[in-house]
Amino acid sequence: MEIYVNPDKELEPGLCLRPSTDNPLVQERVAGILERVKKDGDSALKALAREIDGLEIESLECSGDEFAEAASLVPEEVKTAITRAASNIRAFHEAQMPSELDICTEKDVRCVQRPVAVERVGLYIPGGSAPLFSTVLMLAIPARIAGCREIVLCTPASRESGKVAPEVLYAAEFCGVDKVYKVGGAQAIAAMAYGTESIGKVNKIFGPGNQYVTAAKQLIGNRQTAIDLPAGPSEVMVLADGTAVPAFVAADLLSQAEHGPDSQVMLVCNSEEFAREVMQEVDRQKTLLPRCTIADKALTSSKAIIYTGPDARERMTAFSNEYAPEHLILAVSDPWELAGRITAAGSIFIGNYSPESAGDYASGTNHTLPTCAWAKSFSGVNIDSFLKKVTIQEITREGLSALGGTIWTMAEAEGLQAHANAVKIRLEK
Repeated sequence: MEIYVNPDKELEPGLCLRPSTDNPLVQERVAGILERVKKDGDSALKALAREIDGLEIESLECSGDEFAEAASLVPEEVKTAITRAASNIRAFHEAQMPSELDICTEKDVRCVQRPVAVERVGLYIPGGSAPLFSTVLMLAIPARIAGCREIVLCTPASRESGKVAPEVLYAAEFCGVDKVYKVGGAQAIAAMAYGTESIGKVNKIFGPGNQYVTAAKQLIGNRQTAIDLPAGPSEVMVLADGTAVPAFVAADLLSQAEHGPDSQVMLVCNSEEFAREVMQEVDRQKTLLPRCTIADKALTSSKAIIYTGPDARERMTAFSNEYAPEHLILAVSDPWELAGRITAAGSIFIGNYSPESAGDYASGTNHTLPTCAWAKSFSGVNIDSFLKKVTIQEITREGLSALGGTIWTMAEAEGLQAHANAVKIRLEK
């Protein structure tokens, strides 16, 4: 990690840059994959599994026998953890369900806003070196609460076994996912967006993934199928002062650095001595990690920013809002006061005993969050992500008589006479 002490304000935008993920070769290859799946359907999915992962897949859909086998392989303590985490996630998301809005904006003019679930949703769950069964809970539970009619899930099969990770299958069945398919990568996004012989087309796609999956979602989102939010490599920022514990901060930084070599972690504090204590802890703790090599690569593009002096807290807050982190930990005195001044963050963690991993797994908040400064304009996944808001209006003849003049005056001023006539013809009849 590089250290920057009291950087000039004009340098701060550069310090907010993430590792570049724009790769024209990836974009070109993904575009080709999308076209193959759109044209050839299931046969393209099987051919791509053979070419990319060396897998021969006979049936894309996971069978009942595969679900039963998975359930037998998941340890009881993991099942218990899933049950408890699911309970918290369900409670938090059920509390978010909006009510129907029904008001009269004026006499005889009734306006209604009604929440309606997205009909068919597709969930993408990464496999690879870390099958994220926790993401199944984060996506399938709110989809069920919202009332989505059908939930399908795509996830890659293991290159070694040719099977889906048992924890992913168990979590999918536990959460009421309708169908699970052994399809990964950009081709999974294409299959859910276009539909194939086996996989039906969905209305909206959710879930994280590698640069190929991310590129596929971006391309699909520009065409015909909605996506949850723009996402990139994982990131965390820790704002710390003298009340923070260096070992805790180091552990939080490493919890994101181990996600992938393109992850980024940021420490923003008010003491260079504290920053160096954290870095020593990072060096000590990372050697104990199975994914030490991955974390090391992530740390090469990570930074420690130190602000000193009477305006340190203000500058720390301003820098955080400019960076707009996916995860923000406030290990400072009076953290709720500071949280009230944060305007851009995916999810905020208060105090020394709220690790980012709590939000990743079991506190109840959703871990599917905007990265790469998208927190300035996007929320993380929540119950609204699975809903549409349909408006309804009813106007009586009396109501139209009272409001009509306003309507046709505005329509005629815009040069849209047919709009005006649609009112006048009713009132003249």
